[in-house]
Amino acid sequence: MKKSLLLSFSLSSLVLFACQPMVEQAGPAEDKSHNGESEQEERVIATTVSTTELADALELELVGIPTSYKDLPTRYEGVTEIGNPMSPDMETIRSLQPDSVWSVTTLQVDLEDPFLQAGVDADFLDLQSVESMTDEILQMGEAYDRREQATSLIDSFTEKIEQVENETKGLQPPSVLILMGVPGSYLVATEHSYIGDLVRLAGGINVIQGENEAEYLASNTEYLQQANPDVILRAAHGMPREVIDMFNEEFQTNDIWKHFNAVKTDRVYDLEELLFGTTGNIAVVEALDELQKMLYPRNESR
Repeated sequence: MKKSLLLSFSLSSLVLFACQPMVEQAGPAEDKSHNGESEQEERVIATTVSTTELADALELELVGIPTSYKDLPTRYEGVTEIGNPMSPDMETIRSLQPDSVWSVTTLQVDLEDPFLQAGVDADFLDLQSVESMTDEILQMGEAYDRREQATSLIDSFTEKIEQVENETKGLQPPSVLILMGVPGSYLVATEHSYIGDLVRLAGGINVIQGENEAEYLASNTEYLQQANPDVILRAAHGMPREVIDMFNEEFQTNDIWKHFNAVKTDRVYDLEELLFGTTGNIAVVEALDELQKMLYPRNESR
């Protein structure tokens, strides 16, 4: 693929998270024991929704959580909010005296220096694929004495992936175009993005290949039409309702889309943001369930 057709973008070039006003802050949650395991002594802050949900799955307490329009686990009701994942409040983080602060590698370029300047030692978790997220979960299970919870979570991923492989074995894999939208613009997601990895695991073939680890690329509709995907997936982030409206207007007013096979056969799907994030999250099983329905309709795969 010629670079003149598609330009690479980092995830940090997108407006990925919507802010909400800060709420009244509460003190940090108390440490508790879980299922007979040792009490957690480290003071941990999770700065993103995905890392907060992961902490909940591992039954870990947090002293700081992100400010988000998404519903966070009830375990963390009343825990101090530290601001938007893209621009966390360093003073609030420092005031909580954390032993560990979690962010994600997709935000490392933007946040590494601010954390260093604030004297905060942040851990950037690699959640860019199911495999890398699995590695992180295993390490966290060991570090926090949550091996049982970590193993159970990973086993659920593995069982679902094996199930999908068995059910799609021998079937013609569909070609897939993934559009990543934020208010006002959209990019193309490659196989190196988290959603691209899920599509691969679900048995789809991304029409955008071999772009030197870039997760997202600028769109060129003429080139994409030549690729003529069987399925188009539209992921909305930041302000999902507004982005879906943007996609609908684009597909209705830009005449080129009507020439895509996916449009002709009505195989254009909007992805649920809670399942299909820009980084990995614990909803792997549910996400693969949804993708399997889209890529392999029941009357074809059963």
